[in-house]
Parts: sequence; structure tokens; C-alpha cells
Amino acid sequence: MRAPAFWAAERGGPAACALTPLSWLYRLGAQARAALARPAEAGVPVICVGNFTAGGAGKTPAVIALARLLAADGLHPHVLTRGYGGSEAGPLWVDPARHDARAVGDEALLLARAAPTWLSRDRAAGAKAAAAAGATVLLMDDGMQTPTLAKDLCLAVIDGGAGFGNGCVLPAGPLREPLARGLRRAHALVLVGADRRGALKALGAHDLPVIEADLVPGEEVRTLRERPVVAFAGIGRPEKFFETLQEAGCAVVARHAFADHHRYKPDEIAAIAAQAKERDAQPVTTEKDHVRLPPDARAMVLTLPVTLAWRDPAAVRAVLAPLLARCRHG
Repeated sequence: MRAPAFWAAERGGPAACALTPLSWLYRLGAQARAALARPAEAGVPVICVGNFTAGGAGKTPAVIALARLLAADGLHPHVLTRGYGGSEAGPLWVDPARHDARAVGDEALLLARAAPTWLSRDRAAGAKAAAAAGATVLLMDDGMQTPTLAKDLCLAVIDGGAGFGNGCVLPAGPLREPLARGLRRAHALVLVGADRRGALKALGAHDLPVIEADLVPGEEVRTLRERPVVAFAGIGRPEKFFETLQEAGCAVVARHAFADHHRYKPDEIAAIAAQAKERDAQPVTTEKDHVRLPPDARAMVLTLPVTLAWRDPAAVRAVLAPLLARCRHG
């Protein structure tokens, strides 16, 4: 789905007010599900990388960055993902050489390039499969609001450019739960980019560590600076990708925003390629989008990968330290 425009408003408008009764029902359903759940133990420490809102906040790059950090420390991290947008239910060890986005979703393919990745709609079953396969620590991509698996550490990722929108709970706004409840579940906050919407202020007084990070474009951006680009993306917040290109010095002559996890049709890419040819520009998209392109169209489109860079790596290690000690000493 694409986030409705009123979600991004600073205050609730008529649409948010009209949907508020449905928000109450959504909250009651989530509370009942949590109350009835009996969280399963994975047998190894579980780090959940989630967020308070629907849509992209930078969770996948954060999981990849954490996987690399943990592996560099001599641990064996495995990633657990639901595989949104794919047909497989799992538990399934994702293999980018055998699986495609239709089967496992786009995020699973990106995660599998960085660490062993398990797709499982049943999080507890996936966690047990990963532990049996040799994982010494699990990184759970999303699922802060999922009560079926016990978590040892919850990192809440916040998109500094989007904040919490109008501050309302689904479907009246982008929040998956009231902020106060989410804060009680989180152990630390990961702020991605500058806090342009006052997200930290909206959270009020809290004693949680705040880890600051940035999304850094890959070296490919040097090539993209040499000519105009036609940018397109079907991610949680396409505007974030367009802003990354502009901030890197690219001349974005056209932009196309699609719904999150959008499955591209050949005629859509053909239209974008034709527009780029008319403007002597290069079509460019994200890594997540590229794996969802029709195979025959991929050669026409350049990909701009981004990585999450910690502003203070010591702050990350401080948050992880107690858990890392458990991993090493059992």
C-alpha cells in the first residue's frame, strides 16, 4: 500500500478523525493478541530491529549493519524475516541463487547477501530452525509488535525525515501502537538521518539510549552524477530515496513513487526507460526495487545501494555489550 497523504500531517485532519474509531478497534485487537500469546524462546539471544510506524524506517539497512558488526566480533548471526510480498511461508533458508522476490520478497534477498537468512511467517518456528542451523544470535527484521517470539533486545528504528506523522494509530495514522506502549517495549532508539520532524521530542521524557545513523549511498553515485537521472522507487517512503540522490549531487529530472513492495510490470519500466531516453537521463532505483523488476528490464536500470553508517559505533557496542557477553559465554 501507499501511505495516505494525511498520515504525514503534523496534526490529525478530517480523515484521521473519521478513522479514529477503527484505530480503537485495531488497538484492542493488538492488545488481545498480546495478552493471549505465549512468547516462545529461541534458545539463542534475539535482537529485534523494529519501529513504531508502518512502512520503511531503515530497518533492513540497520539489520545488515548489525549482522556485519556481530560477524566481525566472531559471532554467527542469522536473520529472521517474515518475507513480506513473497509466496513462501517457511521456515526456509533463503538462497538468492535459487529464490526470487516473488517467492521470498525483496527484503529477504537483500538480507541473505549479508548473513544467513530465514524466512518464516511463524517467527518462533523460524527462530528454532536458525538456532538448530548454528546461529549464535538472531536478528529479527521487524516484529516489535509480534508477541509470539521472546526478544532479548528491541531496537526501535526512527526515520528522522518522517517522524511519526500525525501521531495517530492505524488506520488513522502511521503508528502501529501508541508511542508510550512502544517505548516500554524498546531498549534503545536508532535515529536514521536528521530529526527533521521532532520525533525525539514527540517521545517525551525517556531514558533510552539514542543511536544516531545515516544512510550512505554507494560508490555508484559518482557515475550517476555525470548525467541526469529518472528516479523511481516502491519502498515505504520513496521520497527518502529521491532525497538521497539529490543530496549526493544528482540531477533528478523526474521521479516516480510506487507503493511499497510494488511488483513492476514490463510496460511500467518501458515507460520510465522511454522518458529517460527523451531526457538523455539514466533510470535509477533502489536495491529493493531492482530485485522486483522484470528480469529483461534489469539491464536498463542502474541501482544505487545504500548502507547504514553509525555516527558513533561505540554507542552501538555499548547497547549490545550485555547481550554479546551472553552470546560468548552461553
